[in-house]
Amino acid sequence: MSDLLVRLYDLPDVRTEEKIASHGITVRRAMAAEAHVVLPWIEKHFDSPWVSEATRAFTRSPVMIWIAARKNELLGFACADCSMRGFFGPTGVAKAARGQGIGEALLFATLRGMREAEYAYAIIGGVGPIAFYRKHLDAIDIPGSEESIYGAMLHDDNGHDFDDW
Repeated sequence: MSDLLVRLYDLPDVRTEEKIASHGITVRRAMAAEAHVVLPWIEKHFDSPWVSEATRAFTRSPVMIWIAARKNELLGFACADCSMRGFFGPTGVAKAARGQGIGEALLFATLRGMREAEYAYAIIGGVGPIAFYRKHLDAIDIPGSEESIYGAMLHDDNGHDFDDW
């Protein structure tokens, strides 16, 4: 699958955060002091490659990772500017919390954060759930990006890489 290009200057006006807030779920930019909670959660639910990228999101100023939580329970995350500047992702929602609009809320909160950081476009690299992005965004394929930047990525001893989650 090709990388996708998203125009940040004309994102749809999506109000999913308000919908999930009625169920006690908040989406917000994470604080650096929460890295010790968020990173092990990502490791538990999604494994090592995404921990590496999320770690990078915590080093940005401002932090470029958004989280979804209900009270003190982490439900999902989304990052930007991890593998490369201008890239959206990784992002994930706990299996038990899927289907509630959390992924959509995280997507748009993060893309709005990228726009506020003065990006005009975002790249979604190594796209996995293409139907999700096509449903929510007017994204276009970037010609010649089938391998993305992740094509030459090192793999761990188990053969896991970016696209496995």
